[in-house]
Amino acid sequence: MKFIVSSSSLLKQLQHISGVISANTVLPILEDFLFEIEGKKLHVVATDLETVMRVQLEVESKTNGKVCIPAKILMDTLKNIPEQPLTFDIDKNHAVEITSENGKYKVMGENPDNFPKEPVADDATAFKMTSSALVTAINKTLFAVSNDDLRPAMTGVFFELTTDAVQFVSTDAHRLVKYKRTDAKATSNDSFIVPKKPLNLLKNALPDNDDEISLSYNNSHLFVSHGQIQMTCRLIDARFPDYKVVIPVDNPYKLVVNKTDFQNALRRVSVFSNKSTNQVALNITSNELHLTAQDVDFSFEGNERMACTFDGGELQIAFNAKFMIEMLNAAETPEVVIELSTPTKAGIIKPAEQAENEELIMLVMPLMLNN
Repeated sequence: MKFIVSSSSLLKQLQHISGVISANTVLPILEDFLFEIEGKKLHVVATDLETVMRVQLEVESKTNGKVCIPAKILMDTLKNIPEQPLTFDIDKNHAVEITSENGKYKVMGENPDNFPKEPVADDATAFKMTSSALVTAINKTLFAVSNDDLRPAMTGVFFELTTDAVQFVSTDAHRLVKYKRTDAKATSNDSFIVPKKPLNLLKNALPDNDDEISLSYNNSHLFVSHGQIQMTCRLIDARFPDYKVVIPVDNPYKLVVNKTDFQNALRRVSVFSNKSTNQVALNITSNELHLTAQDVDFSFEGNERMACTFDGGELQIAFNAKFMIEMLNAAETPEVVIELSTPTKAGIIKPAEQAENEELIMLVMPLMLNN
């Protein structure tokens, strides 16, 4: 088996899928890329048994065949070779010889028959959305996913499909993000939970443009396809918590602040907060917001004032500043609206204006005030 490929285009495609490969794998073959030549197309596959990613690119080749090549040494080699054609020559013992303009490199490949088989899209239901819609949805929800393996349902993003919209929900029990796209629709009402790792890989591999992406799912897997990139991942087999019951329907008071000023004030004041809680207290009056943080153990204290608009008289409430800063990142408007009720009820953060075809609602639980 022999083929010729451009070094930079091979590296670019491998970078899309190399993140699938885990550092400490159970099977040594999972540290390899599977190279497969069919016609004049090279398919490269990476897997960790839960997620499979596949890319394809044009090559010069006269024969078909396949081989497994260790990923790390191949990536390290390609990163240091300038743009040029590379010749890959593989013998029947799976030894790989790579020839460049001025060099020759040898690496021992492995038997491709030992590489895990990809899941098949049996009984899959399909729907479509634009690449930028999916990337935006992942960016707006992924940060609020839980890292607690004891609650597997919360370790992924909940996809809720209806015939007139697609919703993405994530929560870690301290905060919740619900992002809705009305420009994407499914053929029937359905839902599933996608793990964090494949979503992270997808948002880095997909372009932020209006290309159409095909998504399909069955009981166990999600299949995503865009141009030369395909991804398959196992869904989380758990029941997502009933998030609708925790979103307060009657938060009567509205606090309107400049997003950037509020974020920067939180960053400065939270330096002085207790490192385990990141607690910042907000004292709100009709036109002024007073932020306070303190760490009693070290006698640290920080205060700051800023302008705001508030229609609820006076209110004192405390939040985790780290959570607030991350949530404000997801709202891409100059001003944000924070809907509040009492110091013990969840606050709702929304962009001051929702973009067309989008609806973003974020919820954050308050902390007990240190009096």
